[in-house]
Amino acid sequence: MLQVHEAFIAHALAYFQRDERIVGLACAGSFITKTMDEFSDIDFVVAVEPDRYEQVMAERFGMVEHLGTLLSAFTGDHVGEPRVLICLYDNPLLHVDVKFVSLDDIAHRVENFSILWERSGRISAKLKEEPAKFPLPDLQWIEERFWVWIHYGATKIGRGEIFETIEFISFLRQSVIGPLILQKEGKQPKGVRKIEYDAPKYLDRLKATVASYDKGSCYSAIKMLIELYKELREVHKFESSRYNTQAEKAAVAYLDDVAKKYR
Repeated sequence: MLQVHEAFIAHALAYFQRDERIVGLACAGSFITKTMDEFSDIDFVVAVEPDRYEQVMAERFGMVEHLGTLLSAFTGDHVGEPRVLICLYDNPLLHVDVKFVSLDDIAHRVENFSILWERSGRISAKLKEEPAKFPLPDLQWIEERFWVWIHYGATKIGRGEIFETIEFISFLRQSVIGPLILQKEGKQPKGVRKIEYDAPKYLDRLKATVASYDKGSCYSAIKMLIELYKELREVHKFESSRYNTQAEKAAVAYLDDVAKKYR
């Protein structure tokens, strides 16, 4: 961990310790794995007394101003986590996420964060109530949608909506292929986060899913996504897995027919 991060964490720790409404402070993300570098952000988890939680939430924008030279702060609604304030600080320029969690809810977590400080072991006691559980891809949910998505991508190529097609390809890589690869490699399936380092043997084929502004390039990228998906679903399948082979054949045939029209 760099001195910049250490200094910021130390200052935040001193600030939250002075507030009797705060039960403890923890760090998540790369702090846990000791892989923080100069490009890392800081992910704080602030445990709050349950009966003071609403009060703290009402004051949280003011609270994060005390942590440093705050340039900007907004809630994490866009990532489905309104409890988080996403902050940018200056001197030095640093991205910091601060999640305020009621002590009653802190056991519901996706990873075992590192506790920096707590009052009377109360966070540790709560965490024993249930294990951390990172949400894994639902293969059946994906299979029921994948071939409809492929047909959608084909129609965008056919109409010449290349920007939309490129965004669609990115969606499949981020939401389906990346998580399935990372899960296979025993990593948390966080989209394509650090996939270059965690799954290097897939790098060449993943590069082939990055399309340029060209119909042929988009077609080739989608075909590689299909190849990867079919391989990965075999890895992750379970006894009750059901494949929609009719939809698969129809969608792939349609994609190929669209491609023939501009070749």
